[in-house]
Amino acid sequence: MLFLYNLGVRSYFLAIKLTALFNAKAKQFVNGRKGVFSDLKKFREANEGHLAWFHAASLGEFEQGLPVMEAFKKEYPKYLIAVSFFSPSGYELRKDHPIADFTCYLPIDSQANAREFLNVLDPACVFFIKYEYWYHYLNETSKRGIPLFSISALFTQGHIFFKAYGGFHRRMLHTFSHSFVQNSKSKMLLESIGVMNCSVSGDTRFDRVKKTVAAPQSFPDIKEYLQDHTVFIAGSAWPEDMEVISEFINQNPGHLRIIIAPHLIDSEHLKKITRSLKVPFQLYSGGNLDHSKPVLILDTMGMLSSIYQYGDFAYIGGAFGDGLHNILEAVAFGLPVVFGNSGLDKFPEAEELATLGGAFPVDDQETTSEVLSSLAFEDYRKGAS
Repeated sequence: MLFLYNLGVRSYFLAIKLTALFNAKAKQFVNGRKGVFSDLKKFREANEGHLAWFHAASLGEFEQGLPVMEAFKKEYPKYLIAVSFFSPSGYELRKDHPIADFTCYLPIDSQANAREFLNVLDPACVFFIKYEYWYHYLNETSKRGIPLFSISALFTQGHIFFKAYGGFHRRMLHTFSHSFVQNSKSKMLLESIGVMNCSVSGDTRFDRVKKTVAAPQSFPDIKEYLQDHTVFIAGSAWPEDMEVISEFINQNPGHLRIIIAPHLIDSEHLKKITRSLKVPFQLYSGGNLDHSKPVLILDTMGMLSSIYQYGDFAYIGGAFGDGLHNILEAVAFGLPVVFGNSGLDKFPEAEELATLGGAFPVDDQETTSEVLSSLAFEDYRKGAS
């Protein structure tokens, strides 16, 4: 099975290298990993001492692990913190975050890379956030006796770990010194396969969201632009999400202001996001806001979590693609939320909120338009908030 795993990883990287010839994100994935070891050696030569290594798949996992990093830094101020990312969506947006003393892409998982990475980094402890299970990194860390923790982990019956053919993947779960999981169901699943060193700690995103709600950033220009209007926010939107919400946006009844925050903001994706719009729109980076244009595109990063304070209802993207993005940021500000109905078993907060009536899973453009049109009326929103 290890042979097949190694073959799969190498084949995946080869496919990414080929895709990088014509895809900007894939090019970042490949080029970002060049020189990682030399940069790491320079960092360690200049910065001795104990170090904690946190690994995040992408931006969402980083934000999920950030409260833990902040608490760790407060408890152990002399420790250095290194953060690695698998995806450009995380690295490119958080490579300069002050919590980390060193940030890099995680080299492709192989025995040689794992050994060299750990030899140079020399971490005193290691934290993997929510997802990402790389056999060689986990196995090598465990073999060296380095404390290894999984934080905010979430499991469902459908994961390969709990299948009859999932023995190889179950071995990865046994490498952790302790797994901190989000809910009791995840704990029960781990215990059912003999992983007893686990406990329920909840979802660290709640800590992050609580901090944002307590002190959100202020954007006076946007507040003035939205004044006296009902505000609909499409957060972390992908082109697939625009396919289901564009009809509602283009039939804007007039009293709405609409903010669209794309998940990616490179020119290629912005074109895909805006090509379905038939109403006037503007980019936030364009400068002074034109109050005659009802749609504002946030082509900047780091604003969305605070922008929800100005909204009345929201659509959260991702469910029609790789997975639903964070709904808690909008919900924390009291907004009813709409999102795709795919893969929600991985997001228990979404299912629970839908049961309570504060969220609306949708499956196509017609249903989405009906739900959003209803939420545009204050009386309907009050029943869902």
